[in-house]
Amino acid sequence: MSPRRPSVNEEMRRRSQERLLLATVELVEEHGYEATKLGDIADRAGAARGLVSYYFPGKRQLLQSATHRLMHQELAAALERDPREICGRERLARAIDCVLGLASRHPVLMRAHMAGILQEEGFVQCPEQQRLAALLRDSVAGWGSPDPESDYRMLRALLMGAVFAQLLPGAPMPSSLLRAELFQRFGLEWFRGVPPGGEPPGGTPLFRGGQR
Repeated sequence: MSPRRPSVNEEMRRRSQERLLLATVELVEEHGYEATKLGDIADRAGAARGLVSYYFPGKRQLLQSATHRLMHQELAAALERDPREICGRERLARAIDCVLGLASRHPVLMRAHMAGILQEEGFVQCPEQQRLAALLRDSVAGWGSPDPESDYRMLRALLMGAVFAQLLPGAPMPSSLLRAELFQRFGLEWFRGVPPGGEPPGGTPLFRGGQR
């Protein structure tokens, strides 16, 4: 039997990692972070248990990569709807709505993710996070930012704060109010993206700058 080509091996590694990332999301959402063991993740993914440690330094890094992959996939899907009709303002609105919506669609996962970021190892800049960052940076650039890198970092910080505020035990903030603040910060019309029902809190958000 001839050895497999490098491209075949690479594809097999990619699929193994994707199964592990998907299994992590599923199990954390089902049982919580603490109750999810690396062996359980490997079993759900149909992978050898040693592969988990081979691909990821630990469970916290695995969780961050898995969450960033989910965020990247959902954001990409949101931005790809009717791509010919999407302008820079609509693209940024969809990005904001998608990330805010993750807190309501995946509260257990996002709470564990945010808690992990505040741990000693902090923010993991893995390939999955870099793909997510590229989409957010492109959205800011398409919106018309004169400094996409700085505005991307500000957007990232504001979105992380908004997700945390939605998930704060005992004192969560309404997503519609957080959305209104973010849309006002970037001068976006309320009707863009995926607006919730009803009028914006406090009336129509103000606009800043010209149309993009």
